[in-house]
Amino acid sequence: MPVTTEKRQAPSDPHAAAAELVRRAQAGDRAAFGALVRRYRERIFALVLHLTGSESDADDITQEVFWGAYRHINQFAGRSEFFTWVYRIAVNRALNAKRDRSRRSETPLDDPRIVHALAADASGDPARAAELRQTYARLLFALDSLPFEMMTTVVLVALQGMSHAEVAVIQECSPGTVAWRIHQARGKLQRALLTPRKRTTTSPELQSLLEQCGLPALAG
Repeated sequence: MPVTTEKRQAPSDPHAAAAELVRRAQAGDRAAFGALVRRYRERIFALVLHLTGSESDADDITQEVFWGAYRHINQFAGRSEFFTWVYRIAVNRALNAKRDRSRRSETPLDDPRIVHALAADASGDPARAAELRQTYARLLFALDSLPFEMMTTVVLVALQGMSHAEVAVIQECSPGTVAWRIHQARGKLQRALLTPRKRTTTSPELQSLLEQCGLPALAG
């Protein structure tokens, strides 16, 4: 496969820059496809990790997604953004992986999502890590208990920062459906974080996480 060596000034608009990389990749420029991988790999990995709860699945699926995109790059017609195309592939692969696993009765405390969150939020404080670990496990169990399409919507909107319009393209639904799923998920997650007797007392770190996820704060 030929490699293009012609230099061009990168477009300032990120979508235009991605489109240019796709055009060059379709012309056989391997370096351009490598740039696409570097641009989106971290976000695809994070997406699949949230959806599967498995670091090995996330790594395998991320590699499969980009290998498949590379092999079929000429089938990408450009009717949507490149990232929505690879996100849709990643979501479908994650769904298949989740179906292949038996449903867990609880979220283990060594879940890689918890490990990554503690590395960011506990600031190396063992006492804070111990406090947050159980709470994060409950939050993730509640997230995992959502219907897969609703869970995916929450991850894309709240954790990946996508607009309702972008998520609608990835999930092949309307922006109104995305908004409805977010609304329903907020209620389900809030109820899941309540104890039978009283509302859960939450730390400032958890309150921050809930705010990042677009969820209502819980009263003490």
